[in-house]
Parts: sequence; structure tokens; C-alpha cells
Amino acid sequence: MRMSVVDVGSNTVRLVVADAEGGVPLPVHTAKWRLRLSEQVPPGGDVPDEAVERLCQAVTAAARTAERWGASTPLAFATAVVRSAPNRREVLRTVRAETGVLICTLPGEVEAELTFLGARRWMGWRSGPLALLDIGGGSLEVAFGRGRLPDFVASLPLGANRLTHEFFQGQDPPSMESIKALRRKVRHQLRDVSARIRWEGPRTAVATSRTFQQLSRLCGSAPGRHGPFVERELRCADLGRAIARLAALPAAQRAALPGISAPRATQSLAGALVGHTTMKLSGLKSVTICPWAIREGVLLRHIEDGPAWWSEVTRDVEAPGSVGASTPGAVPLRIAAPAR
Repeated sequence: MRMSVVDVGSNTVRLVVADAEGGVPLPVHTAKWRLRLSEQVPPGGDVPDEAVERLCQAVTAAARTAERWGASTPLAFATAVVRSAPNRREVLRTVRAETGVLICTLPGEVEAELTFLGARRWMGWRSGPLALLDIGGGSLEVAFGRGRLPDFVASLPLGANRLTHEFFQGQDPPSMESIKALRRKVRHQLRDVSARIRWEGPRTAVATSRTFQQLSRLCGSAPGRHGPFVERELRCADLGRAIARLAALPAAQRAALPGISAPRATQSLAGALVGHTTMKLSGLKSVTICPWAIREGVLLRHIEDGPAWWSEVTRDVEAPGSVGASTPGAVPLRIAAPAR
């Protein structure tokens, strides 16, 4: 069985085509289209018509690519940049009408659950009680669990792009006062979640997302060209030292640092501050960088729970009053996100 998944993120639209024989999604082709939605959509703002048009073109290209590789219609979803837009429903309907692909948004907690599943399958049972961190453009997802799915999840408005807009707009490099203000917000938002992580005392902590991958490379991990099976670790102490380097440079010069790509250079400092503060408050001295994340989680859930699972996720996309799809059997939230 050949499957495909399309992930509309804050910077790119990513396609993964995978064979699912034996219950493991083995990639046969990947592709991406740069949209940089985060540069066109302010946090909480509408997705403009021009961006929707480009999004439709990218999803169409992804669906055609998946078809050429022998995969069925992609399982398509958009993350926080679309999920938080007031015109989210109109965007989803337009993409569906123009491309024939039923795209949905997932609640942040469901994103965390699916990312945890991908990390659990990659790390294996020997990793024991597992903590997960994932920094996106619009949100931070945190999860902890002992089994296949997490015992608790939390999604917080602490994405790297969101905080860059909120605290560093017009500052390049930002002031120390702005950096301290960002840290204060992160500490406040993470108070309950980090206390739970410390109390659980995970045996293994993993981090996913491009933000963590690039920060790990900046701190000395092997480059991506060495492949996914090379072990990569990010130490809290090393990340703290890297923050000083990032804070001293404008975005254009950060892009010349190891691992920091030009499209993410502007938000790299905010991402580093979120990652470091989260690790420090949660008592995590290091995290393992996990190459499997939400896309693999979607494929795994589809393989393990059957097509009815995704049908349930997408059926309410156009239902009046729907805020986002929910998952049957999803892990209930046991920690509420602190108030803004």
C-alpha cells in the first residue's frame, strides 16, 4: 500500500510518499514547496487571497506528484498558521474546491498526539516513559506518555514565528529587554506543563521540528546529509550558549551559521529561547532529535487504525461551528494551557 501526506506549515508545503508494508511508513519520495505563509500572515490575521492562491497551486502540485508516484489522494492538513486564521474555513473550502484535496486543520493537542506517536515508533519501547517537545511557527506542543499514545498533551501559543512578531518586530537584532520579556512569557505559559514533566521524570526526552533540528546542528550535531540514523542530541547548556551567538547577530548573519537556514534565520532566536526555557524548566538536560514527527504520525495512525480514522478527522471540516477536527480516541487533555 502506497500512501501520501501533505503538511502545510508556516514556511513550506511538504509531501511525503511512503510504502506502508509491514505497518511501517517507509518514504519513497519527498518534496516541498516554499510558501512562507508566516511572512504573509500576521499571528491571528487572515490568510490573504494571494497566499491562498499559491497554497492551492502547491497542494495541486503535491497531489499530482503523489499520483505520479502511485499514491492515493494525500492526507492533507494545515498547522497553526492556517488554524489560527479568522478566515480558516474559507481557506480550507477554497483549497478543496480548487484542488480536490480535502484539507483540514488539527487541534494543537491532536498534533501533539500524532507527533508523539511518530516519535514513539522511531525511538521504540526501550526509550521508556517519553517526553516530547515540538516547536512550530505558531505553537509549541508538549507531550508525555508511557505507551503508544501520550498520557497528556498540551499545545501553547509559543511558536517561533508568533513570538518573533510579538516581541522582536522591527528589531534586528532585538534588544535585551525584548529577549527578557519573551522569556518571561514562555516561563509563565509553561509553568504547569513543565511542572508535570518534572514530576513524571521521563527516561527519554525527544524533540522534533525543523527548529530543533537546526538548533541541534548549530550546537554541533551532524548535518542532515549524514542521514536520519545518525544520533543527534541537543544539550540544554549548549543551547544556552548558542542563544548568546544568535542574539548578537542580525538575521542576515545568523543565516551564515551552521544549520540556520535563511528562511528561518529571523525566527531562530525566538525558537532557541523557547527550546532552552522549556528544557530548563522541565529539568531536561538534553533531548534526542527525532526525525519522525507529525507527518509520520498521521501515516502511522492511518495504518494502525484504518481509513475510518482520517474520515472522522475530516468529516467536520465544513460543519458550522467546527473549530478543528478531533480524533476519536484522542488523549484527553490533563493539563490546561495557562491563560494568556
